[in-house]
Amino acid sequence: MSNSHGVSLRLEACAKSFPGGSRALDPVTLAVARGETVVILGPSGCGKTTLLRIIAGLEAPDAGGRVFFNDADVTKVPIEQRKVGMVFQSYALFPNMSVAENIGYGLKIRGIGKAQRAARVAELVKLTGIEGLEHRRITQLSGGQRQRVALARAVAVQPSVLLLDEPLTALDAALRERLRSELDRLLRTLGITTIYVTHDQAESMALGDRIVVMRNGAIAQIGSPREIYFSPQSRFVAEFVGAANILEASIENGELKLPGGRIKLGNGAPAGAVTAMVRPEAIAIVPPERAALCGRVEAVSFVGDRTRLIVTGAADRPLVLSVANSTNVKVGERVGLAIEPDAVRLLPGDRR
Repeated sequence: MSNSHGVSLRLEACAKSFPGGSRALDPVTLAVARGETVVILGPSGCGKTTLLRIIAGLEAPDAGGRVFFNDADVTKVPIEQRKVGMVFQSYALFPNMSVAENIGYGLKIRGIGKAQRAARVAELVKLTGIEGLEHRRITQLSGGQRQRVALARAVAVQPSVLLLDEPLTALDAALRERLRSELDRLLRTLGITTIYVTHDQAESMALGDRIVVMRNGAIAQIGSPREIYFSPQSRFVAEFVGAANILEASIENGELKLPGGRIKLGNGAPAGAVTAMVRPEAIAIVPPERAALCGRVEAVSFVGDRTRLIVTGAADRPLVLSVANSTNVKVGERVGLAIEPDAVRLLPGDRR
């Protein structure tokens, strides 16, 4: 089922304060293209759900803030007239209705005829992979099945914008990972403009065309998953999105000077004290006699598809490495470390 009703979305200076003077959201300006999936990522209390509620029309922004669907100002338009689809962590399904009745509920209250309603429900049942469950009650479904029903119900009315607030949080890890890929496929198929709120970085990487990282009610960075991961613009983003080795060091003659040696960065690297980031998978083990940077293995942990190493003495703090399981090193062994210059990201030291 293709969707021709998606809209572009624009927020202009949308802030939110609550009685008593507490501010949940600093002024946020954000543009989302039609059909784009944007993930709002951040820790609890950072303002991401407040931002979602402003888009939905459940909260009004402070004076001066405006919300646009395409070029229409919908800031004062109530939620029932904004044509948004919503899926919450709790799913909010009707327990007294069957799966098919839940999915078709929004169509029914919009006056869609029985035959057309049944055809749309059948299409969505197939698309979300819940064939055979149409006549079951919600209480008879597993968590993953309920999640699919909630999604089908949300998109049945062909919303202009689909809003998802941590819809996978209540599921176990294995099911969550499987449903992430299914959800990604569904969103690509439907082409609906989607805002997805999560605190889970793996979800954000898997689902987002772009990621909006939030902290303390403000946007810390906006970018593609690769930009956010490989080119964080602050220490906070570097540490929140994936594992990161943060190095306090200095640059001399184009080299990053560390306690255990040096990393060549090139002639364009600025001299002086710096804060740098290196991802664990970007550090390779090499023979120490051939390495410009050395340390000692403090811990070795098997973590499934990779092995996790802790190496001390190379930097101002222990380094975390993610290496292939074929890497054969032992605790206490002196090792050389190889880091490509492009894997070192210099961070602004004052923007934690």
